[in-house]
Amino acid sequence: MPDTQTPLPRPSFVPRPAQTKILAYTGGPMGVSAVPGSGKTFTLSLLAAQLVGKLATSPTFEPREILVVTFTNSAVANFRARIGTFLRQERGLLPGVGYRVRTLHALAHDIVRERPALVGLGEGFEIVDGDTSAEIKREAARAFLARHPDAFAPFFRPELLHTPRQFERHFQEDVLELANVAIRVAKELTADPALLQQSLARQSGTFPLVEFALSVYTTYTRSLNARGAVDFDDLIVLALQALRADEGYLARLQARWPYILEDEAQDSSLLQEKMLRLLTAAHGNWVRVGDPNQAIHTTFTSADARFLQRFLRDHPQQARDLPNSGRSALPILELANALIDWSRTEHPILGIDQALAYPRIEPTPPDDPQPNPAAGLPPVHFHEKTLTADAERETVVASVRRWIADNPGSTVAVLVPDNQRGDQLVAALKTAGLPFDESLLRNNQASTRAAAHQLAIAAGYIANPQSANLLQQLWTEVWSPRRTVASPREDAAETDSSPRENKRPAQTFALALGKLKEPERFVFPGPDDFLDRLAWLAEAGEPFRRQIEQFRQDLQRWCRALVLPVDELLLTLGNDLFVDPGDLALTHQLAVLLAKLARENPALRLADLVKELQNIAQNRRRLVSFTEESQGYSPRPGVITVATMHGAKGLEWDRVYLTSVNTFSFPSGLADEPYRSERWYLREGTNLAAELEEQLRQLHMGTLDDYLPGRASQQARLALAAERLRLFYVGITRARRELIVTYNLGRQPEKALPPARPFLALAEYWQRRSAQTPR
Repeated sequence: MPDTQTPLPRPSFVPRPAQTKILAYTGGPMGVSAVPGSGKTFTLSLLAAQLVGKLATSPTFEPREILVVTFTNSAVANFRARIGTFLRQERGLLPGVGYRVRTLHALAHDIVRERPALVGLGEGFEIVDGDTSAEIKREAARAFLARHPDAFAPFFRPELLHTPRQFERHFQEDVLELANVAIRVAKELTADPALLQQSLARQSGTFPLVEFALSVYTTYTRSLNARGAVDFDDLIVLALQALRADEGYLARLQARWPYILEDEAQDSSLLQEKMLRLLTAAHGNWVRVGDPNQAIHTTFTSADARFLQRFLRDHPQQARDLPNSGRSALPILELANALIDWSRTEHPILGIDQALAYPRIEPTPPDDPQPNPAAGLPPVHFHEKTLTADAERETVVASVRRWIADNPGSTVAVLVPDNQRGDQLVAALKTAGLPFDESLLRNNQASTRAAAHQLAIAAGYIANPQSANLLQQLWTEVWSPRRTVASPREDAAETDSSPRENKRPAQTFALALGKLKEPERFVFPGPDDFLDRLAWLAEAGEPFRRQIEQFRQDLQRWCRALVLPVDELLLTLGNDLFVDPGDLALTHQLAVLLAKLARENPALRLADLVKELQNIAQNRRRLVSFTEESQGYSPRPGVITVATMHGAKGLEWDRVYLTSVNTFSFPSGLADEPYRSERWYLREGTNLAAELEEQLRQLHMGTLDDYLPGRASQQARLALAAERLRLFYVGITRARRELIVTYNLGRQPEKALPPARPFLALAEYWQRRSAQTPR
């Protein structure tokens, strides 16, 4: 039953009526459906601060925290900052105390890291990164195909079997996706590979897809076990195992987190829901906030918005809406609502359960501190002219060139369905000489680890300046690669010398550093300077000598910074080493992390904190990639943001272009539409990933007797159509004042693609609205 205590006083701002209902929460299960731009982060942060204040008035011997779980690291940073501000300004409490904000995977990592022995892991277990995981899967898939070269032949188009070279390369690329699906589904089912193999042996008939899945899953699992490692998906499974293995441990965590607030609940998976359900089982204080209409990861992850929708239905007494949004101009809100209505009443295929959900978006009330922005002229435009893909890009580039010239203080984004189209648009913007930002196109874990590794080396040397090996590593791996200067002799022979030869002075100097018995004397030289003893240095040229002197000056400044707090030291290093915004953002986040560790563990020395950096660089510590996306992206006026529609979620711009809105990128589930998951070299209507998943799920239930070939492929069409409808909705609601929607004919002129059904429906709606609206 919900707690009936009187809620604590709220801050001085005047909440909207819908916010008031949410902020009146005192306990029990509560589900919140929040439209785009409704201020859910603000509202949930304020609720968290209220609950922290409530705990502060009833202290206990055991520490208690409000636990906030969310989807991305940028959201974690945002919640921490907001909750801290509310506590400090409105309640006079210390920020950073009484609450914990984590991503779901980071929370699972915390649970496993605290008691790794419960799940058979050692204290120093490793988390393999995405690149390593992909390579293991790829090798496992290749090994299966080498043993069973004809396993997939029944699924290929018969006319292609005589000329396999036409499609082999494409299939080799796609087989990694099949391996991903196999392992993802098996982990979600918490299935034992050996038991599945035994179950398959009892089936009648041959099932090459599930045989492939079990082979890859078994090989992948063995490879991780041999490394003493886990992957990120294992963390949720292992956290569940740990919680179930020790009732006392579970009880302590339930007491530690008496309230759990879940953000972006539409992206929760079955295992994540099970983990949070266990953690809230003792007290039932679970708040889930999300928007089912923004569930845009369901066809390629385990996320499923139905869990949030079911939670809302199961607890109607505390089901709440956040319908007011001040993000977009009124015409854009009307367009988004028209899409909701069309999907529920006129969609040609999807049923009401797969259509967009209510509530409709409402503007903010009069005198609201976040009024809806003024609409542009025009606020919405559907470019219905038939265009090739090249012509569409040219049209968009010409349009955005004019717009940024006329609106230098405003923000603009061109949103594309996938990274490939993003790359093509970036190339066109480069050719046109226009300013752009492509940092949202990809999330690069490798660059994250590289930057953390370089910071660990630099800080490691400062912690141990007597180490010649560390000094050599600092020069070789961190400083020199960023400031390569060729010698005069190399300049003269640049055209016919190899890269290795151009690096020879730097390599020779590295060897000399490694032989130093007192490396600190290089950093702070006396009358007898180490450099004066290097006879070859004069031949390397004055520019190289100046480079070494600059290296020495940086080392001196860094060593003097040793007296600074660790966060300031790290920021000093990062500002000297990096220019990339993503690397600088990573440095700031790591500085905050190390400062927190130092406060919590005053006995830690710099060398101990450096080990934490090394753990992050080697993926032993859970830390997702720190590109601008994960740090909290801020659009810049006059700079064209290029992003996928997936990557744009949570962001907004004054003008937004939605491109490639044709039936390939946004199918509606109709039989005559193309589907990217039904590869061209396969028999018509075959989605291998969907069929593999269906077979694996049925095998896990004990029998494949009920499996019907092709049924899963048809269901996958509907699932994709529903997700792409939600993606279109997300794209529309990124626009503040102006929205431009375009489409193209696709890559094959002989198979020209029409506009997507929702494009046509909204274009017609907008024409009717415009005709009825007085000028």
